Amino acid sequence: MTDRAARGAAKRCRGAASGRLAGPIRPAVTAQVDTTPEAVDSETLAEIFRRFQAAEPEPRGELHYVNPFTLLVAVVLSAQATDRGVNLATGPLFAVADTPETMLALGEERVRDFVRTIGLFNTKARNVVALSRILVEQHGGEVPASLEALQVLPGVGAKTASVVLNIAFGVPRIAVDTHIFRVSNRIPLFVGATTDKVQAGLEAIVPEDYRLHAHHWLILHGRYTCKARKPECPRCRIADLCRYPSKTVA
Repeated sequence: MTDRAARGAAKRCRGAASGRLAGPIRPAVTAQVDTTPEAVDSETLAEIFRRFQAAEPEPRGELHYVNPFTLLVAVVLSAQATDRGVNLATGPLFAVADTPETMLALGEERVRDFVRTIGLFNTKARNVVALSRILVEQHGGEVPASLEALQVLPGVGAKTASVVLNIAFGVPRIAVDTHIFRVSNRIPLFVGATTDKVQAGLEAIVPEDYRLHAHHWLILHGRYTCKARKPECPRCRIADLCRYPSKTVA
């Protein structure tokens, strides 16, 4: 063995002894473990909603409205906006236009002036006037109690239609917003990758006696207790039933 070869062999031996490898290090392949807890069972699910009902038998949303039409307009305006911001704008608006006919007569420019403080106000003002025209021309000025008919209105998607059906017409729909999506996956009530899947899942498993108000109970729970960044677990009325692994402590 040459002196150069001997020195190389000695270097490799020292590297092995110290835990260093002479060649490139290949990262170990580790299996990813799904840490999402299993959804609660049907008995626990029923108890969760029993507690929600006991605490607030008749929950209400926070958007202000006076009839199905103003509810529809308020929900359309609430996309990517806060309920408080929408209410500040719709108070003066609904004082002068609370029917499709009066909203249509008001016109897009004046509607825009009323909702200017709301995000995407140009598009929303255009949609409000356009849907008012359709309601006048095709539905006799009435808001239809049909998911299909609502979803063809400008600015109205599945979530908006479900909210209107639930609140205005008593249809037990559970429109899933960011709050309900988080709460459902966190407790978890139903685990789903999209809002549509969570809505379908919740509507299939929430007991019929609780389904009408489930939308509001879950939104209010997510908005004021089961918050995104720091859920207030110590004062949560269902903390003992929730399987969220990262509960906050007092």
